[in-house]
Amino acid sequence: MDLLPNIALGLSNALSTTNLLYCFIGVSLGTLLGVIPGIGVLAAMSMLFPVTFYLPPDAALIMLAGIWYGTTYGGSTASILLNVPGTPANAVTCLDGYPMARNGRAGTALFMTTVASFFGASVGIVLLMLFSPVIAQFALRFADAEFFALMLLGLVAASTMSSGSVLKGLAMMIVGIMLGIVGADIGTGVHRFTFGQLDLVDGISIVALAMGIFGVSEVIASVGKITPGSIPPESVRLKAMAPTKDELRRSWFPMVRGSAIGSFFGALPGAGPGIAAFIAYATEKRVSKTPERFGKGAIEGIMAPEAANNAADQTAFIPTLTLGIPGSVTMALILGVLMIHGIQPGPNLITNQPALFWGLIMSFWIGNIMLLFLNIPFVGLWVRLLTIPYHLLFPAVLVFICIGTYTLSYNRFDIWLVAAFGLAGYVMRLAWLPAAPLLLGFVLGPLMEDHFRRAIQLARGDITTFFTRPVSGVIMAIVLALLIWSFWSALRRPIRSYRSTRAGRPPS
Repeated sequence: MDLLPNIALGLSNALSTTNLLYCFIGVSLGTLLGVIPGIGVLAAMSMLFPVTFYLPPDAALIMLAGIWYGTTYGGSTASILLNVPGTPANAVTCLDGYPMARNGRAGTALFMTTVASFFGASVGIVLLMLFSPVIAQFALRFADAEFFALMLLGLVAASTMSSGSVLKGLAMMIVGIMLGIVGADIGTGVHRFTFGQLDLVDGISIVALAMGIFGVSEVIASVGKITPGSIPPESVRLKAMAPTKDELRRSWFPMVRGSAIGSFFGALPGAGPGIAAFIAYATEKRVSKTPERFGKGAIEGIMAPEAANNAADQTAFIPTLTLGIPGSVTMALILGVLMIHGIQPGPNLITNQPALFWGLIMSFWIGNIMLLFLNIPFVGLWVRLLTIPYHLLFPAVLVFICIGTYTLSYNRFDIWLVAAFGLAGYVMRLAWLPAAPLLLGFVLGPLMEDHFRRAIQLARGDITTFFTRPVSGVIMAIVLALLIWSFWSALRRPIRSYRSTRAGRPPS
């Protein structure tokens, strides 16, 4: 199918009254929760995840996607005004955004980050429109062995390329897979890891897991650590937002470079907007003729990372929608929505559900335009929200989590699961155990098991089928190389430190 008919089909779906309403709800909530530090996109999406059960699949996806990229817009507000990132992807914006605010340029910083966010998102959406059908068409040639290898690559990449210990990331991935296979076996009906609990026969609810690990644990970790800010109102008025000619001149190329970097890293499993923003910032500092300005209020220091993280937000949908492989924990929740509504993610999604696929993409344009009007004229409103004491916010968050979980199946057992996973999530934070590989393993584990079984059956029990088939063999080789490189990188620092100590030098 041609691109223009697909765009027309997507617009007709995205511009329906229902989808427009849920797009507005999504981006508004995303902006609100991005502005307020301590809640975050994962907690927000987890709280609203039960609502998606009662919505059409396209409206549910549009709303959750709006929250996803809306929080990145709103997160820059807290970064600039409070020096507290609203989301991890906005952390690097603090380095130059907050100094600009202290220099009386808060309005300019807020305005220019919104412009950079829209520019980066636009680049990401264009690439999503152009490359998704091509990737899906290529992926239609894949069999079960190739899909198993791809999912394994996505899990390993997300576990080893994230910050922290490689072993911890892989261990949490395995824990997620084990949680994902709890319940009745699809093929035999045998109960696995239920320990006699009938409530676990249908498996662990992804809502309970996500709300506990990311929602409740986020609230526990944030209580007592976030204080309201005091912002001079004159620094965020509309008349104070106009940039100078020099600031405009120094903003264009950082936006372009940041968008390119974000588009690339957004599509990679385990990378995402946070890594893209830091790399974009480091690139601008390296290419700048005056790197000493960075950290003191350089406009390039906010334009490049904001363009990068918003471009990455959009291109993250490429592997999720075309291959059915989420590269991040938020994309795993998007994948969960599709599966709950009985829609098989993967290359057939574009051909089987063209209205849903293209409607979702066109909603990105609509949502980003809405965000322009939400972030620039109403910046004063978002600033006032920063003065609300957090001890009034977190009880409301917990109430919404409990209501959303209980109304899903009217089972008190799910509430206890949320509490247990919330406590486990907080302990994981204290132990520096990454939560993202756990949820990715939980979502992809059953899918991998299904593809593995079918591939083995078709190969008549020959396990070498994953290595002898050309495409799956190459992917498995990449997985092996990634594991070797990750373990070597993890071991190299202790070895270098030991050698430096033996030589009588301080470790580097």
